[in-house]
Parts: sequence; C-alpha cells; structure tokens
Amino acid sequence: MKKLLAILIVSMLATASFAQKIGYIDSEEIMEKLPEYTEAQAEIDRFSQQWQDELEKKYAEIERLYKEYTASEVLLPEDTKKDKQQEIFDAERDAKEYRESKFGYNGDLFQLQTNKIKPIQDRIMRAVKVVAQKKKFAMVYDKAGDVTWLYTDPAYDLSDEVRKELGIEDEKNNNSTPGRPGTSGRTGG
Repeated sequence: MKKLLAILIVSMLATASFAQKIGYIDSEEIMEKLPEYTEAQAEIDRFSQQWQDELEKKYAEIERLYKEYTASEVLLPEDTKKDKQQEIFDAERDAKEYRESKFGYNGDLFQLQTNKIKPIQDRIMRAVKVVAQKKKFAMVYDKAGDVTWLYTDPAYDLSDEVRKELGIEDEKNNNSTPGRPGTSGRTGG
C-alpha cells in the first residue's frame, strides 16, 4: 500500500511539474478480446480440470482405503494394521505430491500459464509501448492489476488504441462499453 501511494504521489508530482501525460489501459479487457488468449485459457482450463479429476480420484481412493481399514481394524492382526496404515499414508503422500506437482508454486499449471499467457502479455506490452510513444505518454498504468484507481478520465484510456495496435476490431462500433459509462468516442489524450 505504501509503495502504491508513493508511486501515485511521484506520478502526480511528475505530472504537475513536467506536464507529462499519464494514460491507462485495461489489460484484462484487451486480453479477453484476443483469440489466442481465449484459446490459451481454454487449454489451461482443460488441463486444470483433467488434473483436478485425477486428484479427486486419488482422494476417493484414500477415502476408500480409510473406510476399509476402519471397518476391519478391530479384527486385523497388528502387522496387517501397520501395513494398511502405511498404504493409507503412502496414498496420502502420493496425492499431496501430485497436487503440488500440478497446482503448487512452479507446478505444471503455473508453467502452462506462464508458457501460454506470458507471450500474449508481452505482445500487449509492446503495443502499449508503441501507442504510448506515438501519443507521447510518459506513463501508462494498467487498471486491471493491483493499482486501485479512484477516478479515471476516459480521455486517457489507451485501451482502444492498444486494441487497434494489436489488430483487434471493436465489434461495438464505438458504443459505450457496459459498466464503463462515458467511454465512447475516446480520443486517448
């Protein structure tokens, strides 16, 4: 929070003292209009669901083993009990390792997202740079991220220009975007 406040104060001071233009984009909205993002997200969702289904099977097997063990526990000799307990423990460890390998930090899902989404984000950043340089913006923020904007003047929204730079057609013919009043006819500064 302090870092964000510092960035905003520096931005305001820089703007006031040097009369530099600041723009913003909505990268989430831009990405959602890119066909390659939709395809990448569908692939990520498909793999994620497969991995989740496999994990649920592993947990169902653990549950089955546990129920089987508790139902026969009183009748089992001590060495068989220990074998069954070890079997349950091994199944739990296997499920935990599988979950970590697929969904954990640097797991397969993280790697897949990085490999599929990062090139799209890089492409958007290159387009932002082109638009910012053409329109002489000193700073461009992404309002889709962690930055909280209390007010944004639609005149400084560069999302349309970035979409044009990426070759994304506006299928709404410059009508206002639902939920974003007053965004039609933006000039970008």
